[in-house]
Amino acid sequence: MAKSSGRNRYMRRGGGGGGGMRGRGGAQTGQLAEAQAMLQRAQEELATKTVEGSAGGGAVRVTMNGEQKVQSIAIEPDVVDPEDVEMLEDLVLAAINDASERASAMQADSLGMLGGLDLPGLGG
Repeated sequence: MAKSSGRNRYMRRGGGGGGGMRGRGGAQTGQLAEAQAMLQRAQEELATKTVEGSAGGGAVRVTMNGEQKVQSIAIEPDVVDPEDVEMLEDLVLAAINDASERASAMQADSLGMLGGLDLPGLGG
């Protein structure tokens, strides 16, 4: 008959471990579910909100949603110079970056509400 390893003996004894945390775990699970629901609502709301970034005094405007997806780009005709395409490219890039910064700030504001929850492991 083969001798059993000591490892199995310890695994059986613990009963799966964590038995002493059941009461507290239920409250944490409820908070986690609440946080997940809040996050879902915030993300859905962000998808519908928009911000506008601009460059060149409004000559180039970029509309972006809260998920930082570009919705539209508007360019005033007088800034379109076939001899200076680089300037137009720079204006478009600057407008996109401006819109992205605004969308990031909107995300931070919208998702900041989750910081008030006392969930272990989330730095709160």
